[in-house]
Amino acid sequence: MLVTKQTVLKQFWYPVITLENLLKSPQAFELLGQKIVLWLTADGQPAAIADRCCHRTAQLSKGQVIEGNICCPYHGWQYNAGGICVEVPQLKDSPIPSSYRIPSYHCTERYGYVWVALSDPLAPIPEIPEASEEHFRYIPEFYERWECSGLRFMENEFDNAHFSFVHQGTFGNCKQPEPASVDIVELEYGIHVKTAYPVINPPLQQKNLKISQETTLRTNELIWFMPFSRILYIRYPNGLVHAIFSAMTPINDSASQLIQFCFRNDTEADTPARDIIAFDRAVTLEDKAILETTDYDVPLVLSKEQHMASDKPGLIMRHKLAALLKKYAEIEQCRI
Repeated sequence: MLVTKQTVLKQFWYPVITLENLLKSPQAFELLGQKIVLWLTADGQPAAIADRCCHRTAQLSKGQVIEGNICCPYHGWQYNAGGICVEVPQLKDSPIPSSYRIPSYHCTERYGYVWVALSDPLAPIPEIPEASEEHFRYIPEFYERWECSGLRFMENEFDNAHFSFVHQGTFGNCKQPEPASVDIVELEYGIHVKTAYPVINPPLQQKNLKISQETTLRTNELIWFMPFSRILYIRYPNGLVHAIFSAMTPINDSASQLIQFCFRNDTEADTPARDIIAFDRAVTLEDKAILETTDYDVPLVLSKEQHMASDKPGLIMRHKLAALLKKYAEIEQCRI
């Protein structure tokens, strides 16, 4: 599945950049192969439009924000959040033609990030209850480009069979290769999975969990939000909850932007954020080393790859995506 070829994928929200990054200047981003420019309007709201001036195609992201509008660095044309040109210095008293405009996109802020949908969204931005609960703290973790598809990453997150091999340096036990069983509930635009399995606790993790055991039972609850984001709730016997949200925002067919943050029901005095990030960093780097070797064109036709029982969550993902693509291909066909 090449993401830039699937029009319906434009109808989902994706986190693209931190709101903080827009405080000083406009920023460029590539989403599903579409180059966009993001900035803050006069009332402090994020805006996203195509990163090309309709005059001579200069990049607007190289310009500046003037009174809440994005100003082209080439000839000074200004555009508002709706992509409408509101200022042409060369026209002076003449009216601005209505054709002086460029595509604009749905844009809003949530969880400290700017989210963009290139077309009318089919589903809302994922709801994370812990974001509004006082006893949970918010910890930003990673914002980086990965050379792999979002679907590979999502399947990997729900794959219990890879822990023993990929994560031997963090929590995996190579002497226990049998994957734990899972309970799966399908949602309209996702799946809900529960599982539990014993994991190894290296010294840093023992420090983070405030336990001295070399192994512990880890209960996982995961929710996949179509197409490329998920939240993972890791619950430990001592009551600690570590909730990790990860999104693989599709840059183009072969690359994704990993955006990850977490919520914890402990305090900085209990466990410093730097230690939490350090452990999660080690885990993600183990995944990255493998996932960047995989093919980014993930086949939705199941016969194109071989499978085993523990692949079931990923196979459901492929099935649901294939059904979505088929449904909207039929809708597009009806419009012709």
